[in-house]
Amino acid sequence: MTMNDLPPCYGIIPARYASSRFEGKPLALILGKPMIQLVHQRACQCPYLQQVVLATDDRRIFSVAQSLAIPALMTSAHHTCGTERVLEAAQLLSIPDHGVVVNIQGDEPALEPEMLSALLAPFCSSAVQVTTLARRISANEALNPDQVKVVMGEEHQALYFSRCPIPFSRHQDKGEYHGHIGIYAFRMKTLQRFVALKKGILEQQEALEQLRLLENNIPIQVVITPHKSHGVDRPEDIAAVEQILRDQHERKKTTPRQARE
Repeated sequence: MTMNDLPPCYGIIPARYASSRFEGKPLALILGKPMIQLVHQRACQCPYLQQVVLATDDRRIFSVAQSLAIPALMTSAHHTCGTERVLEAAQLLSIPDHGVVVNIQGDEPALEPEMLSALLAPFCSSAVQVTTLARRISANEALNPDQVKVVMGEEHQALYFSRCPIPFSRHQDKGEYHGHIGIYAFRMKTLQRFVALKKGILEQQEALEQLRLLENNIPIQVVITPHKSHGVDRPEDIAAVEQILRDQHERKKTTPRQARE
């Protein structure tokens, strides 16, 4: 199978204005540009996405998107999570059941387009329903409950996600840990099923919505990436992300074109 076997793939960026930690975050300026513009530009660099659309419930965000020629949809203000907003947008776009929907976090202005390509590659197989990303992390990083960990089977299907350091190392060696990166791609029919399911016990205990899939025997294919997530959670994160973007730009200037292609 090759990437020519991919079904139609769409990227949807959920964006809401209200946030307890950072109100108006999607419109925060990063290197002089609204964050949603940078995220959209990065996502559009993935060659396998037929369309990348912003989904919001706020007229301010919608207006800025229109002024920047970013395709945008107004969605309900009553969604409880970004995944519900993504589903509504996908339904408005009439994405077919076999199509693939990528939930692209709107606070990742340093997103590497290669991460999206890697996320989509498994869908060349019709058996794959959901994919997500993970990367190798250190034992010290694994101790942070904000860094979600994932353990996988031999074919990289997720066995469990946790805020605890898993797997537990009984012999107190360093072990091997994988940190989850919260970007998902769903087959459209699976996205519809996921949103219709009730929250499971494990999901409520860990506060991790992906556990709803595992609790309902919906497999998640994990793709290992060398790239790191650089989300903006609070205003003080902006300076660090701006420096990451500058560094990325400098690396691309000094990397031969053939090596980047």
